[in-house]
Amino acid sequence: MYHLNSVIIVAILFVLIIVADVIGLRLGHRSRDKTDSDVKSQTSAIQGGIIGMLALILGFTFNMSIQRYDSRAGAEVEEANAIGTAELRAALLPDPFAAEAQSAIDDYIDLRLESSHTDLTHVAERKALNQRTQQLQQRIWDIGVAAADATPNPVRTGYFLTAVNDMIDAQGRRLDVLNRHVPPAIFYLLFVFFIATGGLIGYSTGLGERRSRAPALVLNLLICLMVFIIIDLDRPRRGVIEVKQDSMEALR
Repeated sequence: MYHLNSVIIVAILFVLIIVADVIGLRLGHRSRDKTDSDVKSQTSAIQGGIIGMLALILGFTFNMSIQRYDSRAGAEVEEANAIGTAELRAALLPDPFAAEAQSAIDDYIDLRLESSHTDLTHVAERKALNQRTQQLQQRIWDIGVAAADATPNPVRTGYFLTAVNDMIDAQGRRLDVLNRHVPPAIFYLLFVFFIATGGLIGYSTGLGERRSRAPALVLNLLICLMVFIIIDLDRPRRGVIEVKQDSMEALR
Protein backbone atom coordinates (compact mmCIF):
# COMPACT_ATOMS: atom_id res chain seq x y z
CA MET A 1 0.00 0.00 0.00
CA TYR A 2 2.95 2.34 0.60
CA HIS A 3 3.65 2.49 -3.14
CA LEU A 4 0.11 3.69 -3.93
CA ASN A 5 -0.74 7.36 -4.11
CA SER A 6 -2.44 8.53 -0.91
CA VAL A 7 -5.16 10.35 -2.86
CA ILE A 8 -6.07 7.12 -4.66
CA ILE A 9 -6.22 5.22 -1.36
CA VAL A 10 -8.52 7.80 0.24
CA ALA A 11 -10.72 8.01 -2.87
CA ILE A 12 -11.19 4.24 -2.91
CA LEU A 13 -11.93 4.25 0.81
CA PHE A 14 -14.53 7.02 0.38
CA VAL A 15 -16.27 5.10 -2.41
CA LEU A 16 -16.34 1.91 -0.31
CA ILE A 17 -17.80 3.76 2.67
CA ILE A 18 -20.51 5.31 0.49
CA VAL A 19 -21.33 1.89 -1.02
CA ALA A 20 -21.57 0.37 2.48
CA ASP A 21 -23.75 3.29 3.56
CA VAL A 22 -26.14 2.79 0.62
CA ILE A 23 -26.36 -0.96 1.24
CA GLY A 24 -27.02 -0.35 4.94
CA LEU A 25 -29.65 2.23 4.05
CA ARG A 26 -31.53 -0.23 1.84
CA LEU A 27 -31.34 -3.00 4.44
CA GLY A 28 -32.58 -0.62 7.12
CA HIS A 29 -35.45 0.52 4.88
CA ARG A 30 -36.53 -3.08 4.33
CA SER A 31 -36.44 -3.82 8.05
CA ARG A 32 -38.17 -0.61 9.12
CA ASP A 33 -41.66 -2.07 9.25
CA LYS A 34 -40.46 -5.07 11.27
CA THR A 35 -38.72 -3.09 14.01
CA ASP A 36 -39.89 -1.09 16.99
CA SER A 37 -38.40 1.69 19.12
CA ASP A 38 -36.36 -0.77 21.20
CA VAL A 39 -34.56 -2.11 18.13
CA LYS A 40 -33.89 1.41 16.90
CA SER A 41 -32.47 2.50 20.24
CA GLN A 42 -30.31 -0.63 20.40
CA THR A 43 -29.01 0.06 16.89
CA SER A 44 -28.18 3.65 17.87
CA ALA A 45 -26.33 2.43 20.98
CA ILE A 46 -24.27 -0.03 18.96
CA GLN A 47 -23.56 2.65 16.39
CA GLY A 48 -22.29 5.00 19.12
CA GLY A 49 -20.06 2.27 20.54
CA ILE A 50 -18.50 1.51 17.17
CA ILE A 51 -17.91 5.20 16.46
CA GLY A 52 -16.23 5.48 19.87
CA MET A 53 -13.93 2.55 19.06
CA LEU A 54 -13.25 4.13 15.67
CA ALA A 55 -12.23 7.40 17.31
CA LEU A 56 -9.90 5.53 19.68
CA ILE A 57 -8.13 3.66 16.88
CA LEU A 58 -8.00 6.78 14.74
CA GLY A 59 -6.39 8.80 17.54
CA PHE A 60 -3.90 6.01 18.24
CA THR A 61 -2.89 5.80 14.57
CA PHE A 62 -2.59 9.57 14.24
CA ASN A 63 -0.33 9.64 17.29
CA MET A 64 1.89 6.95 15.75
CA SER A 65 2.22 8.86 12.49
CA ILE A 66 2.96 12.21 14.16
CA GLN A 67 5.63 10.59 16.36
CA ARG A 68 7.34 9.15 13.29
CA TYR A 69 7.18 12.54 11.59
CA ASP A 70 8.81 14.20 14.62
CA SER A 71 11.50 11.49 14.72
CA ARG A 72 12.37 12.11 11.06
CA ALA A 73 12.53 15.85 11.60
CA GLY A 74 14.79 15.36 14.62
CA ALA A 75 17.03 12.97 12.69
CA GLU A 76 17.49 15.59 9.95
CA VAL A 77 18.68 18.16 12.51
CA GLU A 78 20.94 15.60 14.21
CA GLU A 79 22.62 14.62 10.95
CA ALA A 80 23.14 18.26 9.93
CA ASN A 81 24.78 18.97 13.29
CA ALA A 82 27.03 15.91 12.97
CA ILE A 83 28.16 16.90 9.47
CA GLY A 84 28.77 20.48 10.61
CA THR A 85 30.93 19.25 13.50
CA ALA A 86 32.97 17.05 11.15
CA GLU A 87 33.58 19.96 8.77
CA LEU A 88 34.67 22.22 11.61
CA ARG A 89 37.08 19.59 12.92
CA ALA A 90 38.52 19.11 9.45
CA ALA A 91 40.47 22.30 10.14
CA LEU A 92 42.43 20.36 12.80
CA LEU A 93 44.04 18.20 10.11
CA PRO A 94 47.41 19.16 8.64
CA ASP A 95 47.72 20.34 5.06
CA PRO A 96 46.79 19.12 2.48
CA PHE A 97 44.37 16.82 4.32
CA ALA A 98 42.28 19.68 5.77
CA ALA A 99 41.34 21.06 2.35
CA GLU A 100 40.65 17.56 0.98
CA ALA A 101 38.40 16.70 3.93
CA GLN A 102 36.43 19.95 3.72
CA SER A 103 35.92 19.53 -0.04
CA ALA A 104 34.76 15.93 0.43
CA ILE A 105 32.34 16.94 3.20
CA ASP A 106 30.90 19.69 0.98
CA ASP A 107 30.24 17.04 -1.67
CA TYR A 108 28.72 14.86 1.04
CA ILE A 109 26.28 17.63 2.04
CA ASP A 110 25.13 18.01 -1.57
CA LEU A 111 24.69 14.25 -1.85
CA ARG A 112 22.66 14.04 1.35
CA LEU A 113 20.39 16.85 0.14
CA GLU A 114 19.91 15.05 -3.17
CA SER A 115 18.98 11.91 -1.27
CA SER A 116 16.60 13.86 0.95
CA HIS A 117 14.57 14.96 -2.06
CA THR A 118 14.34 11.49 -3.62
CA ASP A 119 11.09 9.57 -3.19
CA LEU A 120 11.50 6.42 -1.10
CA THR A 121 9.56 4.45 -3.71
CA HIS A 122 12.31 5.06 -6.31
CA VAL A 123 14.19 1.95 -5.24
CA ALA A 124 16.86 1.84 -7.95
CA GLU A 125 17.67 5.53 -7.65
CA ARG A 126 17.89 5.34 -3.86
CA LYS A 127 20.11 2.26 -4.04
CA ALA A 128 22.55 4.16 -6.27
CA LEU A 129 22.47 7.15 -3.91
CA ASN A 130 23.17 4.91 -0.91
CA GLN A 131 26.16 3.39 -2.68
CA ARG A 132 27.53 6.84 -3.50
CA THR A 133 26.97 7.87 0.11
CA GLN A 134 28.94 4.89 1.44
CA GLN A 135 31.77 5.53 -1.00
CA LEU A 136 32.01 9.18 0.02
CA GLN A 137 31.90 8.26 3.70
CA GLN A 138 34.78 5.86 3.11
CA ARG A 139 36.71 8.58 1.26
CA ILE A 140 36.31 11.04 4.15
CA TRP A 141 37.33 8.35 6.62
CA ASP A 142 40.41 7.45 4.55
CA ILE A 143 41.48 11.11 4.52
CA GLY A 144 41.34 11.15 8.31
CA VAL A 145 43.30 7.90 8.56
CA ALA A 146 45.94 9.19 6.13
CA ALA A 147 46.24 12.39 8.17
CA ALA A 148 46.65 10.35 11.35
CA ASP A 149 49.44 8.33 9.76
CA ALA A 150 51.21 11.45 8.50
CA THR A 151 51.04 13.62 11.64
CA PRO A 152 52.66 13.11 15.04
CA ASN A 153 49.63 14.64 16.81
CA PRO A 154 47.00 11.88 17.18
CA VAL A 155 44.70 14.02 19.35
CA ARG A 156 43.72 16.45 16.61
CA THR A 157 43.18 13.74 14.00
CA GLY A 158 41.36 11.68 16.63
CA TYR A 159 38.84 14.49 17.13
CA PHE A 160 38.18 14.54 13.40
CA LEU A 161 37.80 10.78 13.09
CA THR A 162 35.38 10.75 16.04
CA ALA A 163 33.28 13.43 14.32
CA VAL A 164 33.30 11.44 11.05
CA ASN A 165 32.18 8.34 12.93
CA ASP A 166 29.31 10.32 14.51
CA MET A 167 28.39 11.66 11.06
CA ILE A 168 28.16 8.14 9.63
CA ASP A 169 26.12 6.95 12.62
CA ALA A 170 23.71 9.89 12.24
CA GLN A 171 23.13 8.95 8.60
CA GLY A 172 22.38 5.37 9.62
CA ARG A 173 19.91 6.46 12.30
CA ARG A 174 18.18 8.79 9.87
CA LEU A 175 17.87 6.04 7.29
CA ASP A 176 16.37 3.78 9.95
CA VAL A 177 13.64 6.24 11.00
CA LEU A 178 12.81 6.93 7.35
CA ASN A 179 12.02 3.25 6.85
CA ARG A 180 9.75 3.03 9.90
CA HIS A 181 6.06 3.39 9.04
CA VAL A 182 2.69 2.73 10.60
CA PRO A 183 2.12 -1.03 10.15
CA PRO A 184 -0.20 -1.75 7.20
CA ALA A 185 -2.31 -4.05 9.41
CA ILE A 186 -3.40 -1.01 11.42
CA PHE A 187 -4.53 0.78 8.26
CA TYR A 188 -6.47 -2.31 7.13
CA LEU A 189 -8.15 -2.48 10.54
CA LEU A 190 -9.07 1.19 10.25
CA PHE A 191 -10.54 0.67 6.80
CA VAL A 192 -12.68 -2.23 8.03
CA PHE A 193 -13.97 -0.06 10.88
CA PHE A 194 -14.70 2.84 8.52
CA ILE A 195 -16.64 0.69 6.07
CA ALA A 196 -18.56 -1.06 8.85
CA THR A 197 -19.39 2.30 10.44
CA GLY A 198 -20.65 3.62 7.10
CA GLY A 199 -22.87 0.58 6.69
CA LEU A 200 -24.24 0.86 10.23
CA ILE A 201 -24.95 4.57 9.82
CA GLY A 202 -26.86 3.82 6.63
CA TYR A 203 -28.79 1.02 8.35
CA SER A 204 -29.70 3.26 11.28
CA THR A 205 -30.82 5.99 8.88
CA GLY A 206 -32.97 3.51 6.95
CA LEU A 207 -34.82 2.53 10.13
CA GLY A 208 -36.04 6.10 10.64
CA GLU A 209 -39.16 7.65 9.15
CA ARG A 210 -37.23 10.68 7.94
CA ARG A 211 -33.78 10.68 6.40
CA SER A 212 -31.01 13.23 6.24
CA ARG A 213 -28.05 12.18 4.08
CA ALA A 214 -25.95 15.31 4.56
CA PRO A 215 -24.62 14.55 8.12
CA ALA A 216 -23.51 11.04 7.14
CA LEU A 217 -21.82 12.35 4.00
CA VAL A 218 -19.96 15.03 5.97
CA LEU A 219 -18.87 12.45 8.56
CA ASN A 220 -17.55 10.12 5.86
CA LEU A 221 -15.72 12.99 4.18
CA LEU A 222 -14.06 14.06 7.44
CA ILE A 223 -13.02 10.47 8.17
CA CYS A 224 -11.35 10.18 4.75
CA LEU A 225 -9.66 13.56 5.22
CA MET A 226 -8.24 12.37 8.54
CA VAL A 227 -6.98 9.17 6.90
CA PHE A 228 -5.31 11.26 4.20
CA ILE A 229 -3.45 13.31 6.83
CA ILE A 230 -2.31 10.16 8.66
CA ILE A 231 -1.04 8.54 5.45
CA ASP A 232 0.65 11.77 4.36
CA LEU A 233 2.44 12.13 7.70
CA ASP A 234 3.65 8.56 7.34
CA ARG A 235 5.28 9.34 3.97
CA PRO A 236 8.15 11.76 4.64
CA ARG A 237 9.27 12.33 1.03
CA ARG A 238 6.02 12.39 -0.91
CA GLY A 239 2.67 14.06 -0.54
CA VAL A 240 1.68 17.39 0.99
CA ILE A 241 3.32 17.15 4.42
CA GLU A 242 7.08 16.65 4.00
CA VAL A 243 9.98 16.82 6.43
CA LYS A 244 11.75 20.11 5.82
CA GLN A 245 15.48 20.12 5.06
CA ASP A 246 16.10 23.55 6.62
CA SER A 247 19.05 22.47 8.76
CA MET A 248 20.85 20.77 5.87
CA GLU A 249 20.15 23.69 3.55
CA ALA A 250 21.52 26.10 6.15
CA LEU A 251 24.60 23.91 6.55
CA ARG A 252 25.24 24.05 2.80
